[in-house]
Amino acid sequence: MYDVYTSVNKRDLMGSVLKAFALSLCLAVIGMLIGTMVPPALFMPLMVVEFIMILSAFLLRKKKSVGYGFLFAFAFISGITTYPIVAHYLATSGAKVVLSAFTATLVIFAVMSFVGTKTKKDLSFLSGILFTALLALVVIGLINIFSPFSSTALFVASIIGTVVFSLYIMFDFNRMKRMEFTEEAVPLLALNLFLDFINLFLELLRLIGFISRD
Repeated sequence: MYDVYTSVNKRDLMGSVLKAFALSLCLAVIGMLIGTMVPPALFMPLMVVEFIMILSAFLLRKKKSVGYGFLFAFAFISGITTYPIVAHYLATSGAKVVLSAFTATLVIFAVMSFVGTKTKKDLSFLSGILFTALLALVVIGLINIFSPFSSTALFVASIIGTVVFSLYIMFDFNRMKRMEFTEEAVPLLALNLFLDFINLFLELLRLIGFISRD
């Protein structure tokens, strides 16, 4: 009886995570629409706020003190700051590229979430590898701001980024399946999925954008 209750409770909690994640995506889309009306001068301050919120979530993750308000506010701001990137590809590559990137993100997210949930293997060994790869991508992004890389180097970085965030989706779903968590942890877990999704979308957008120019 206990095992049945535990199984049902885990499904309910994972359902809550997915609902919070879906709502976050909706708020990000609303943020993108709002982004069309935001003055260009405000995008940089909003990006700074977004970065501070990511750092805060990272520092508070062990305390599981990230609430729904934080999650939804972050998703909304992230949508606003993502708008200039999407607008750039709409203008330079066309709507087909953006739609292809979004569709590919949905497909990869669905496949990797299924694999992460259904596999019997504990994927916790990927934690250190993925985190190191993520830090490398952050460093590459920062260096590119001050000393732009060649198109080939950025293309390779986009491929690596696509692989990393695809694996993060599988890893996060596998971790949710295996870990014991309460309702308090739902916003943080949804935030992890949101970051996986939005970063995978941006990497695919760059990748397909590169390919479409060839």
